[in-house]
Amino acid sequence: MSAGTNSYGHEHVFLGQDHARNERRIWLVIALTAVMMVVEIGAGTIYGSMALVADGWHMSTHASALLISALAYLFARKQARNPRFTFGTGKLGDLAGFASAIILAMIALLMGWESFLRITSPVPISFSQAIAVAVIGLAVNLVSAWLLSGGGHDHHGHGHAHGHGHNHHHDHHHGNAHGHNGHADNNIRSAYMHVIADALTSVLAIAALTFGSLYGWLWLDPLMGIVGALIIAQWSWGLMKSSGAVLLDVLSEEETLPDEIRGAIEGDGDRITDLHVWQVGPGHHAAIVAVLTPQPRDTAFYKERLASLDELSHVTVEVTRAA
Repeated sequence: MSAGTNSYGHEHVFLGQDHARNERRIWLVIALTAVMMVVEIGAGTIYGSMALVADGWHMSTHASALLISALAYLFARKQARNPRFTFGTGKLGDLAGFASAIILAMIALLMGWESFLRITSPVPISFSQAIAVAVIGLAVNLVSAWLLSGGGHDHHGHGHAHGHGHNHHHDHHHGNAHGHNGHADNNIRSAYMHVIADALTSVLAIAALTFGSLYGWLWLDPLMGIVGALIIAQWSWGLMKSSGAVLLDVLSEEETLPDEIRGAIEGDGDRITDLHVWQVGPGHHAAIVAVLTPQPRDTAFYKERLASLDELSHVTVEVTRAA
């Protein structure tokens, strides 16, 4: 019996179908970001450019956040069949996404504070040099965003069932699921947000620096910094809510899976008395369904009723005879 497989041959591997692809792409983006960071810090130190040095260290914060995402993918893959993880490692991406959301919020806070200080105490700006740095940073982030973008459709898996031979029967159904809207991989989403946040900062900086160089508006650069900080903070909050909801087993208000389960099971005297549904990985859900019925049927009957719900990767059905 292999690790992560119980006595019935069940595996609890609930990684997203694009897990391997996302992991490879994040490592590529980290390498690209790290090279650019070293070049900027090195060139800034050699040529005495604080703008280059500052942007280089700014990129290091995003590289650190991307590293969290990459390590989460690596650990989740390596430990996917570790039986100590009761429902697999599918949620590690959401944990990494939540941590990245906090880092993103801290970056927004620092951006806002630094911009406020620049408004109250303006500093001279080397416009041509700063614009060049922003353009290079934007190019790197656009390439990184392209590497992290894209989606895929999960493929069908398999299912099987067993009964315990008692008055209460249990059915376990395993398989890969089609990802639905709202069931995105929060880990790759967080990495993408870091790259887009950096790109947004570069775009706002280019616009502010261009107008500043033409009209002498030194205040426009820090003002755009505050605007960017507010937008990034909003993105951070959204990511924090979506990843936190998965970690706490909270289903979104738009989630229809519980209603679909009730629609598939209830009828002909069968009634669901207890239902628990939660996400165990990108595109994967687990459910515990307690059915009260005057005519208990074999577990295969209820499995067949739930077979069309592709989101369900792990289902336990308990059947009790009505008094």
